[in-house]
Amino acid sequence: MGIIKASRLVFDYIKRDEDENIQEVDRAIDHLDVDIEKGSFVAILGHNGSGKSTFAKQINGILTPTEGTVWVSDRSTAEEEAVWEIRKKAGMVFQNPDNQIIGNVVEEDVGFGPENIGVPTEEIWRRVDESLKAVGMTAYRYKSPNKLSGGQKQRVAIAGVMAMRPECIILDEPTAMLDPNGRKEVIRTIGELNRKEGITVLLITHYMEEVIWADRVIVMDDGKLVMDGAPKEIFSQVDQLKQYRLDVPQVTELAHGLRQAGVEIPKGILSRKELLQALLPVFEERFPGQITR
Repeated sequence: MGIIKASRLVFDYIKRDEDENIQEVDRAIDHLDVDIEKGSFVAILGHNGSGKSTFAKQINGILTPTEGTVWVSDRSTAEEEAVWEIRKKAGMVFQNPDNQIIGNVVEEDVGFGPENIGVPTEEIWRRVDESLKAVGMTAYRYKSPNKLSGGQKQRVAIAGVMAMRPECIILDEPTAMLDPNGRKEVIRTIGELNRKEGITVLLITHYMEEVIWADRVIVMDDGKLVMDGAPKEIFSQVDQLKQYRLDVPQVTELAHGLRQAGVEIPKGILSRKELLQALLPVFEERFPGQITR
């Protein structure tokens, strides 16, 4: 079993009237089975209402299953006595960094989490140093978070989670409120944490360009897992993704259009470099002797 596992997971949002009678049941997750390997970088995609954010909250114990089980490091999230340990192992980063930043100074904010769980003072400052360095924010440690850009704030929020030494970080659309430069900052930081620190990353996003470096892509629709594979495998299925109301990276869309027009290039192209490499033989064939490598 991996670091995170869901088995036959069901979660219903239940609306009740003033007398606590059930008025409406909305099934957000419908018998989901998924196993996340330790140290992997997994992206979770899905249109609004697909259940991906509800699944994230299940992992952290914010929500507990209506049916089925979620395990984090062999502990069930339904065990009340296990929730504290689970939240130390699986940290959450949300859309709006302002909702997670509470300190008046960056270093104080990063140190709040470990202080709250009783880490000794000397160890707290060591963790603050290491976490700020890992996200590239050491130079801002004495700044007020209010003076930072959106991307910088989100990196501080990630550092605050890192300082608690989680084995896994779940990021629920962490770049949704950021500009393109801020998104690049955060995604680069997440990738480095995964590669250098060995932290398991679950990235929930609707920006397709953010997931091409993931080890694995999971697609959810109406609370179910409907696609699961490497990015190249998933983005080779452009028409199927569109059936689930999802876009694909722009370069993948362009390559798909060229294939439909009869240009012989591979499926699942994810970057401009891949597209150029695929098109070069086509150009050389059509314009012999005129292409300089």
